Amino acid sequence: MPDTLTAPASLATTAPTPSADLPQWFAERATTAWTTFDSLPIPGIKDEHWRYSNAKRLDPAAFHRATPAPESAEAEAVASSIGLSDTAARLIFVNDQLVQSDTHALPEGVICETLTDALIKHPEVVQQHFMQREAALGSAKFAALHLAHVQAGIVVIVPKNVVVENPIEVFHWVATENAAIFPHTLIVAGDNASVTVVDHYRTLGEIPAFSCAVADFVAQPGGRITYAHCQELGNAATALHLSSTSAHRDSQIKSFQVQLGAAFSRSESISDLLGQGSRSDMISISLPTASQVVDQRTLQHHAAPHTGSDLLYKNALYDTSRTIFAGLITVDEGAHFTDAYQTCRNLINSEEAEANSMPGLEINADQVKCSHGSTSSPVSDEELFYLKARGINDHDSRKLIVQGFLEDTLSRLDHEPLRHLIEQRIESKLASIA
Repeated sequence: MPDTLTAPASLATTAPTPSADLPQWFAERATTAWTTFDSLPIPGIKDEHWRYSNAKRLDPAAFHRATPAPESAEAEAVASSIGLSDTAARLIFVNDQLVQSDTHALPEGVICETLTDALIKHPEVVQQHFMQREAALGSAKFAALHLAHVQAGIVVIVPKNVVVENPIEVFHWVATENAAIFPHTLIVAGDNASVTVVDHYRTLGEIPAFSCAVADFVAQPGGRITYAHCQELGNAATALHLSSTSAHRDSQIKSFQVQLGAAFSRSESISDLLGQGSRSDMISISLPTASQVVDQRTLQHHAAPHTGSDLLYKNALYDTSRTIFAGLITVDEGAHFTDAYQTCRNLINSEEAEANSMPGLEINADQVKCSHGSTSSPVSDEELFYLKARGINDHDSRKLIVQGFLEDTLSRLDHEPLRHLIEQRIESKLASIA
């Protein structure tokens, strides 16, 4: 038995120990990933993918792998997991341990299991789709760390022609100081299948913590996936979320990010349009306050003709917060008739806030329609005057303007209860701003 008084080893020195029950290929990938993690340096200031940012905010030496939380903490997390009223399935993880699961409302044939169970029961499907896309936007070291330690999260497999009407909702909690969790979400929608999945990331209190999450989305021909990532970790936490989208012929994948918590959060989103008629929508809202930093990197990769993508990221900044956005649209040779858009808009509510945006295009095909743009502006004096002249104070006037600024992102959510839930979380964050 280890000495319980000894401090847990840091992530930087803790090699993975995959369960003997898991497939050999998974154990081998985890071991190889640890070697890769150990060999790669933390990205430096000269790394273009980390321009305006600081990878040292993700220093693994500052955290240790989460261990099971006390029963009282688990109970508190379950009681605080308030989300959608109608769900097809609902799972709650605390410190990477499943503490509650309800999947009884899923349609027949739909698989929704923990990653560990799916590795044992459906190893071929997981092996085919699990982390097949390289982390090409700067976080290869941290993707390797995730692969080395991951055993929590869910796998959703929806068979051909099955429509899951209500969302699958998952809560990921960190309950102890300096703990790191490694949630993974794998969604595979079969031909003409449809599913919505919502991931919530939270901490119990304002504790230092690290969430290193990865999500893989695969839509087969005609498939539909909607994914919402709601990051509300405490203000002392650090968050990393890497996502990879594979959209095949005539499929549609919509990814919606809400960044409300964490002292430093970084997301890297890659969308591969692989089949004709495929479409990807990438939407994000962030509301950084105090000294929060939100770092977002994206890639819209059009590999087939007649594909479409639309990215809309909106940031409303307060106090001394900062946002970084770097997005790239690439169109391969032969990917003619691509229709791609990329827009990042920043609303500045403080003279000390800072927004950095770096959109880009690489087009190698003909007859394409591609555009990108970014704007940063303060709250309009005319809008403030209009609202104040009607008896609304400065604080509430600014809140109304921010809500109006975010409206066209929220309007892209087709599921009304999910939209209402996200509006409530945004309202809660705005209410906390002095």
